[in-house]
Amino acid sequence: MNYNELRALLFRRLSIPKEEHLKKVLRSFSIAERFTLYAFIGIFILSSLFLILNVSNTFLKEVPTRGGTLVEGIIGNPRFINPVLALSEADRSLTALVYSGLLHIGEDGVPREELASQLEIGTDGLTYTLTIDEDAYFHDGEKVEAEDVLFTVTKILDPLIKSPRRGDWDGVTVEEIDRNTVVFHLKKPYAPFIENLTVGILPKHIWQNVSNEEFVFSQWNTLPIGSGPYRVESVERNSGGIPDYYKLVPFENLSRNGAYIDSLVFRFFPNEDALLSAYKNNEIESFGGINLEKIESIKSNSSEVISAPLPRVFAVFFNQNQAKIFSHKEIRKALELASPKQTIVDKILRGHGTVIDSPIPAGIFDWNDESMDRRGELERLQEAEKLLEKNGWKKNENGILEKKIGKDIMTLSFSISTGDAPELKMVAEELLKTWGAIGADVRIITHETGELNQSVIRPRQFDALLFGEVVGRDADVYPFWHSSQRTDPGLNIALYANSRVDKLIGDARATSDRGEVENLYKAFVKEIREDVPAVFLYTPSFLYVVPNKVKSLNVGAISTPQDRFLNAEDWYIDTDKVWNIFTNN
Repeated sequence: MNYNELRALLFRRLSIPKEEHLKKVLRSFSIAERFTLYAFIGIFILSSLFLILNVSNTFLKEVPTRGGTLVEGIIGNPRFINPVLALSEADRSLTALVYSGLLHIGEDGVPREELASQLEIGTDGLTYTLTIDEDAYFHDGEKVEAEDVLFTVTKILDPLIKSPRRGDWDGVTVEEIDRNTVVFHLKKPYAPFIENLTVGILPKHIWQNVSNEEFVFSQWNTLPIGSGPYRVESVERNSGGIPDYYKLVPFENLSRNGAYIDSLVFRFFPNEDALLSAYKNNEIESFGGINLEKIESIKSNSSEVISAPLPRVFAVFFNQNQAKIFSHKEIRKALELASPKQTIVDKILRGHGTVIDSPIPAGIFDWNDESMDRRGELERLQEAEKLLEKNGWKKNENGILEKKIGKDIMTLSFSISTGDAPELKMVAEELLKTWGAIGADVRIITHETGELNQSVIRPRQFDALLFGEVVGRDADVYPFWHSSQRTDPGLNIALYANSRVDKLIGDARATSDRGEVENLYKAFVKEIREDVPAVFLYTPSFLYVVPNKVKSLNVGAISTPQDRFLNAEDWYIDTDKVWNIFTNN
């Protein structure tokens, strides 16, 4: 092909068949040929669309977006949606969403800034200086300032207010440096104090005209104005004027875009049966604090049961002052070995708990969980029997272990006092059965909660006590094991005294070095395991029923049931797809 022919080819005008010509060609096709042609055209179009969608999806990312509603049920009506007064689960749950503190607890249990933008702890551990974020606002648009913090702490400490949080703040003073800076002064180092800074802050401009006498009766207790991730949009009350419905919506300000879920609705019920009935009738979608006996009846394909360890310790505490049988270490150790801990968790708690063998709740320190005795119950039971036999304990004609000590015969006989909750009674009965098998004569005495506290625990009137201690995520065991706390109102219900333990847990309170705290607690646990002042059984789990539609719901390191809302502003229901270039990652 020469140059002129190539040039003519390149510049030749393309000729597209006219419509009439195309029709003529198509009319010349047979039916089979037309069908084949149209099929190929259809396949080409569908393939092209499929290819375009695949390419598009490769560059698209699903992200949370604002929308959706979650309806939650709670037993009991709220009275004090107020961080100074909150008592009930209803109070505390709504307070956790409506109010925010200078700091908040992250999913990993570590405190982080919230209303505060900066925290400085003095080298002596006696001062905590916080700078309030310039973009921190209350729901009514007023700026959060140092005077609001000072006002809140003053109300907590006021004896006329009778705040349930007052004990956490005894000996603490707060100073306003300027409108955005506050300093907390402690009399002695106390590392767990940092969690106090998560308490919700009251708006002084609203509460300052409410007298102490009127404080508990103020309308602001049920129509709260806070600075939390959600604000109250509407309230409905029953015929008695008591709130039985709250609708919360996201709070948006300069520093916060607002939570994703468009509305959180709370409904309140007089008892568990009414709440479960509402759930089965689809009137509510979520709730916490499930009765273990009814867990099977509430499972559904549209919901899941989330389980998270609560930092609590359930144990049998020995009172050696009242029951001399426990002064023999081999008895305490044998009862610990023979305890059917895994059976209790599997059978009574239905797996919603964790076996423990120390005063530190499960889930706080990895080394504490890893150092547990992993032997099976039968092997431990056999070791308990050998230990008792080695120390001269023999069964009498009634099958009860006894031992001659001097001129006296001591019998392995004692009572277990506990509360009248079904779970506790079943645990006590399981212990009675197993301990009875090795030759212990055990009696169970149950008490109503109020009577248990006033007539049994406070005066220390028990042989052994099956009870649960709320230790908290900071694992501060000082109130439960320091010798100074052996008498009421102290909580050392085992009446335990060990000077080395006193120093270890006292030092742990005074240091903020996490590594040093863990070393001190390792030594503390070793001492307790050696002395066996109690049989540690399990850490219970908090159970939360939620619909599958709610995403990014992570119930991590929680201390109380209301901690399930720690990351509530990150929960979402609705999603959208956007190009990757428009996302942050």
